Amino acid sequence: MTVWSTSNPSGSVTVNVLDIIPGTSVDGPGLRTAIYLAGCSHACPGCQNPGSWDPAGGRSMTVAEIVGIVSENEFPVTLTGGDPLFHPEATGRLVEALRGAGVSSVWLYTGYTFEQILDHQRLLDAVRGVDVIVDGPFRSELRDPSLSFRGSANQRIILLPESLAAGRPCLWQPPTVDF
Repeated sequence: MTVWSTSNPSGSVTVNVLDIIPGTSVDGPGLRTAIYLAGCSHACPGCQNPGSWDPAGGRSMTVAEIVGIVSENEFPVTLTGGDPLFHPEATGRLVEALRGAGVSSVWLYTGYTFEQILDHQRLLDAVRGVDVIVDGPFRSELRDPSLSFRGSANQRIILLPESLAAGRPCLWQPPTVDF
């Protein structure tokens, strides 16, 4: 397992950010701010964003800078990439800071499965403040454009606090709408 995180000389946690998109509706329910973090070691064939694999891509930002941008928009947040768990310590600090700033919901996309996260304390620590993870590598042979918020049928949308309490994946279901 390869992971990446760094600190600048002043001790602030930094992470390379490819983009921050406020008001997107494709990375979770409702309007959200999507934060695309650089770095991924999964190298999924057919990945929609192979340019995100390079951990040196994008620009280096402190957790405080990222939270400042998110706070301007007041949307829930989705962490994606790359894979945010490529640099678990920085991601954990970012999640903690987002929650401290009052962000109401945090989703996280990762190529790791829920079971792999449970087996690696660093990954588990990074996601403790996350509401939902979309887990598993993209698998092109299971690609299904009809799926909500995921690219292939092996990926699951997991309610994290409930799953941690149950010790097994508890799946998120989109709200039903009566017309």
